[in-house]
Amino acid sequence: MNAHDSARDVTDVAAVLMEASRAGKPCPPVRTLLPEGDIEAAYAVQRLYVEHGVTAGRRLVGRKIGLTSPAVQRQLGVDQPDFGALFADMAVPEGQPVALGRLLQPKVEAEVALVLGDDLPHRDPTVADLLRATAFALPALEIVDSRIADWDITIVDTVADNASCGLYVLGGTPVPLDRVDLRAVTMTLTKNGETVSQGTGADCLGSPLTAALWLATTLAGLGDPLRAGDIVLTGALGPMAVAAEGDEFTARIEGLGTVTTNFAEGTAA
Repeated sequence: MNAHDSARDVTDVAAVLMEASRAGKPCPPVRTLLPEGDIEAAYAVQRLYVEHGVTAGRRLVGRKIGLTSPAVQRQLGVDQPDFGALFADMAVPEGQPVALGRLLQPKVEAEVALVLGDDLPHRDPTVADLLRATAFALPALEIVDSRIADWDITIVDTVADNASCGLYVLGGTPVPLDRVDLRAVTMTLTKNGETVSQGTGADCLGSPLTAALWLATTLAGLGDPLRAGDIVLTGALGPMAVAAEGDEFTARIEGLGTVTTNFAEGTAA
């Protein structure tokens, strides 16, 4: 395949995914439209999505990390996480119902969010750099979503699809990192009052800080480093749960507090 064909494939896949989002109808897997197993091409699709959003006036506010669970990595045949982009219009204020019309196939997972106070420009950041750069941590709910029908995804599908990101909800009480051991925190996620997921900080690539350091290193190497003010969703602390109309989810993360969201029938504004 020559460079022209490859670029055309990337453009075509980006168009398919954006149309699925616009129409509110999942599409077939896109991995067959790209070279087999080509994660670099999948990230090229994701970059087109981000560029399209920025051109349309959306504000890029951070990144999400996915595939931090060894079990999920084995399922998709990879040995590293992936990442996607967070826009300001993906944030749902706590207490505001989530309109299901904004999503296709939503699932919810509990995470630790980091908010940076300083840039992380170095290609070889250390844990000390990350700790100094992080202003505070928050409990978070990521509402993952897939434009791929029936969540029939491989690593190529999910990377191209902005790491299967949908929306996110942040807790409102910031906690400095010197007040919490993120590796040792325990998490409980409830759905309508019943526990549906549990885990610890160590279930996220060994620690949410390890995941964030991977992201900082990767993005700096790509020439697009994390910046002051960026939000980093560090990855799930436990299994995700399917969301439907009327469901209420609450994540309790030891040392960080709680964050809640609920789903209501409706369409995007």
